[in-house]
Amino acid sequence: MTTPHPNMREAYGMALLALGKANPDVVVLEADLGKSTRSVLFQEAFPERYFQMGIAEQNMAATAAGLAFTGKIPFIHSFAVFAAGRAFDQLRNAVCIPKLKVRVCGSSCGLSDFGDGKTHQSVEDVALMRSLPNMTVLSPMDGIEAARMMECLIDWPGPVYIRVNRSNLPFLYPTSEPYHIGKITRLRDGSDVALLAAGVMVDRSLKAAALLAEKGVSARVFNLSTIKPLDREALMAAVAGVRAIVVSEEHNMIGGLGSAVLETLRAAPHAPVELIGIADRFGLSASDYEEILNHFGLTARAISEAAMQLIEAGPAD
Repeated sequence: MTTPHPNMREAYGMALLALGKANPDVVVLEADLGKSTRSVLFQEAFPERYFQMGIAEQNMAATAAGLAFTGKIPFIHSFAVFAAGRAFDQLRNAVCIPKLKVRVCGSSCGLSDFGDGKTHQSVEDVALMRSLPNMTVLSPMDGIEAARMMECLIDWPGPVYIRVNRSNLPFLYPTSEPYHIGKITRLRDGSDVALLAAGVMVDRSLKAAALLAEKGVSARVFNLSTIKPLDREALMAAVAGVRAIVVSEEHNMIGGLGSAVLETLRAAPHAPVELIGIADRFGLSASDYEEILNHFGLTARAISEAAMQLIEAGPAD
């Protein structure tokens, strides 16, 4: 594993470079954003295996499918909103239907490109990628986990979408704990509430657990970085015995992690669930990342208050 980096884009780029050194079949395609996505690190080391496609995500995805048919392992790059949206048809027909080993990096995901506004902020990418049969969807919580995920992408079958945050994030993944795609990571134990989250919202869930502890409420916190496939057995164990469940994500509440959790829990008895996410709105421009997260209510306080409301309401009749 490469040395962890707090900036997830940089951690991703370093891990991509390490994969290129380890496996000559890894090739990289870029939509004119290499300095931002950090695929430029791979370009500098392996220019003959790096393909600059220009601002043409559709062509990039179709070209990646052709490379995958020849036995290469292509990684394609753009901002998440473009990687998922512009290339959807090509990912559907050329990549997902034949189950090809194409890896899609959705960089600057969620609201993390805070300065560029609605057009560059991906509030719907998880919903789009989850809807594609055969597509695996990953959302790491920090640079450590992003690098660990990359180590799994050589042998993992079929296409993968990985959501990469633009920002520096605190290290949360336990360095001594093994990682595998599908893993649900327990970060804090508790008995009253289960806080489930992915990406930047994991740190906020841990802070929410501390706020709840001040009120005498014991919260367990889980990182659900594999949004698809979601491990039903592990999820059921994570929420067993609690009085409330809160799912947090930096994404539209329609079609994202919250939807995945509710779909998985639907056939079994479970505690009442509340979702913290973006309430079916596009993003906006902001002066910094914290400001925009606060504007959309993606905060530790919102998570803790949602948990308290569920507890105070009691079980449904």
